[in-house]
Amino acid sequence: MPLTVVVFEPQPREFFAGDQAPPRLTRLREKVRLLRDHGAEQVLCLPFNDTLRSLTGREFIDQVLIEGLGVKHLVVGDDFRFGCDRKGDFNLLETVGQVAGFGVEHTRTFKVDDERVSSTRVRTLLASGNFDAVARLLGRPYSLHGRVVRDQQLGRTIGVPTANLPLMPLPLTLRGVFAVVAELANGQRYPAVANVGLRPTVGAERPTLEVHLLDYSGDLYGQRLTVYPCAKLRGEAKFDSFDALKTQIEHDQARARRYFAAADAGCMNSLPLASAPLGRESMSSNTISSDFSSADDPADANDG
Repeated sequence: MPLTVVVFEPQPREFFAGDQAPPRLTRLREKVRLLRDHGAEQVLCLPFNDTLRSLTGREFIDQVLIEGLGVKHLVVGDDFRFGCDRKGDFNLLETVGQVAGFGVEHTRTFKVDDERVSSTRVRTLLASGNFDAVARLLGRPYSLHGRVVRDQQLGRTIGVPTANLPLMPLPLTLRGVFAVVAELANGQRYPAVANVGLRPTVGAERPTLEVHLLDYSGDLYGQRLTVYPCAKLRGEAKFDSFDALKTQIEHDQARARRYFAAADAGCMNSLPLASAPLGRESMSSNTISSDFSSADDPADANDG
């Protein structure tokens, strides 16, 4: 019997809450990769739809776990609940398992720094820019992934070419301008500045991750890129002109360079970076609201 991980797509909270659901920490493609890296032999994605949501806890066990999957041993979270009647829990699984012949165990609450590790806590730390703490909770540096796509290349007209990676629809886990490490498909890493958001200066409607690699020249179109946020430089901002935007980007680049210079010399190979001071350059006075953009257009949907 192969070690199988079962996930729901979309996630139940997304099904019920729509765009009010909390943002995902990982895309499905990345989740599958991480699960396989940690020993999962196969990942089964169950479509969470009206049919599945209408099952009672007992019907879910009988129809999905026993008849559908032929489960022999089941591991669930200690707070796992399922079924339209909300009666599906560890106790019900254990009771049915004793009769049906499958074992059940639950994962103990995992704590770091005496606090429970949860997606809510990770999102809170991400929003505050505490990437070191996030890495301790996840057991790995937090990262964003995608394939670089073509756009109108407006960033090049102001001397700031960017690699654009479309993101999932709102809400976003991160938003703002960050000092990041960008990793190419060949494993090479570069210090960079990234914007995550809607690019209000150009009136974009779809969220995009824009990455400007410092001291890099080359064509990245079509390549997969991994981006490790290290420090938040500022929030997004809408600018009155591209000249004002260019001036602010130059300030962002200078702050990012100082950040990486103050970090450990081997920071490109050891993530997350140790805390390093950020400069106190003020944002350009030509800003309104609180968004940044690298002035590129929306691109085709990323394949994840």
